[in-house]
Amino acid sequence: MTTAANTRAEVRVPDTRLAREATELVREAASELIYHHSRRVYFFGSLQGRNRDLSFDPELLYIGAMFHDLGLSERFHASGHRFEVDGADEARRFLQAHGMPEDSVRRVWTAIALHTTPGIPEFMEPEVALVTAGVEYDVLGIGYGDIATAEREEIVALHPRPDFKQRILGAFTDGIRHKPETTFGNVKADVLQHYVPQFERADFVRTILDSPWAE
Repeated sequence: MTTAANTRAEVRVPDTRLAREATELVREAASELIYHHSRRVYFFGSLQGRNRDLSFDPELLYIGAMFHDLGLSERFHASGHRFEVDGADEARRFLQAHGMPEDSVRRVWTAIALHTTPGIPEFMEPEVALVTAGVEYDVLGIGYGDIATAEREEIVALHPRPDFKQRILGAFTDGIRHKPETTFGNVKADVLQHYVPQFERADFVRTILDSPWAE
């Protein structure tokens, strides 16, 4: 990919070996839907970082964005872990294989693991906060007006989102229907409740009341 194709809205994808190999890995392992979504998460997260006057490491933000939904891939359906943890673990293996410092590995792992846990990442390191900010912008439209229309359109022109709402919900459903127990206490339970007829949501209150404790 040329430098021009890696720059949108004055945000540039890091031109490093690590970033290039991460891009290649995700293109091979994930669908086009997830690839384009992950790239948009990087661009939107970077712009939200600018808006919030946050100083962040673009390379770490890029790795976090690119790996954040990798756990939805078919190879992880039987893992028994939350898909966020599967993606975070893959990113950790990738970064450790490239000799990255443990603090950098920890930041990326945390950014991916917490990207569907609202209310916490925004108070953590910039890379953690901005992966979630990019995801929330692209999937939920949170802060939609924070980014100028021209910048948003420039990014979407590079990484289109045809029928994105329905397609990403389908990807979520396909990625987690095999391990519904991993949705307890998180937003993905909403997805299975809408799209998997036999799904039964675990009830936090019922779990407490039915625990083996007498009182």
